Amino acid sequence: MQPESDIPTGAGAHVPAHASSGPVAIVAGDGRLPIQVIEHLERTGQDYRVLAFRGFAARELRRKAHAHVDLLDLKTILSTLDGWKPHAVSLVGAVRRPGFSALLGAYSALRNMQEVKEVIARGDDQVLRGAVMLIEERGHRVVGAHELAPDLVASLSLSGSRQPGDDDQRAIAMGLDLLASLSAFDIGQGAVIARNHVLAIEGPEGTDRMLRRVGHLRQSWFGLRRRKEGGVLIKAAKRGQDLRVDMPTIGPRTVAEAARVGLSGIAVGAGSTFVLEQEETLRLADRLGLFLVAVDLPWMERAHG
Repeated sequence: MQPESDIPTGAGAHVPAHASSGPVAIVAGDGRLPIQVIEHLERTGQDYRVLAFRGFAARELRRKAHAHVDLLDLKTILSTLDGWKPHAVSLVGAVRRPGFSALLGAYSALRNMQEVKEVIARGDDQVLRGAVMLIEERGHRVVGAHELAPDLVASLSLSGSRQPGDDDQRAIAMGLDLLASLSAFDIGQGAVIARNHVLAIEGPEGTDRMLRRVGHLRQSWFGLRRRKEGGVLIKAAKRGQDLRVDMPTIGPRTVAEAARVGLSGIAVGAGSTFVLEQEETLRLADRLGLFLVAVDLPWMERAHG
């Protein structure tokens, strides 16, 4: 989950006295990222509270959670945060976007109906930014998971033992141009490029399912063999993306899936992409014969992290 927003801040927004004290509040969805952020907070001795979304949080996360809430129960989410008096709030982990009518009902309890319709219609980024603004209007400071656990973010020096070849470098450049051009349409944090062809663009299904689509494209007629044609997965934040919500993420599973469909390697945006279980991810890339590199993004102000 990650702000510019077209939802205006309320006139009654206030900055609470607890802004510089209190725990870190993690509003948590699916995936390994919430667990890794919590482990970082524990290692560094920071106090935290976890509000986990029912139906999304994994078992390990549910055991660590201090409270559970339904995704669209905005009143309970806000009242719980008010009660915890956190010094910072972070939305961490994946959630599936509910339908238009469900979102409309949830947000309209707190905002003007027409304003909500316009925001929801603009795309997932605007919905996430709307959620951030609701939290900020209650006086809470919203931060990105990358600010809480910067060691999870790919640095420009990130690299395995293999390096991209000339064809791979061209594929990376093409992929970055493609993702930059798609930014205005609120789609695409990932793409697969091979031999100057766009094999796939990531949609709402996520990276793993996009890679499986590539695998299906590469099946033989009888589905008995897979052609090893190379290609690169490029993961990068969109132009103008607020990194507090929906920051690109890869991990060991991404590497395994990329190898399974015959890619040569993976390139991620430096300073703006989470690499989960970083040492294991690099080791796996080396073992499976893939390169894994971080690249600078011209459109990111602090791509070096």
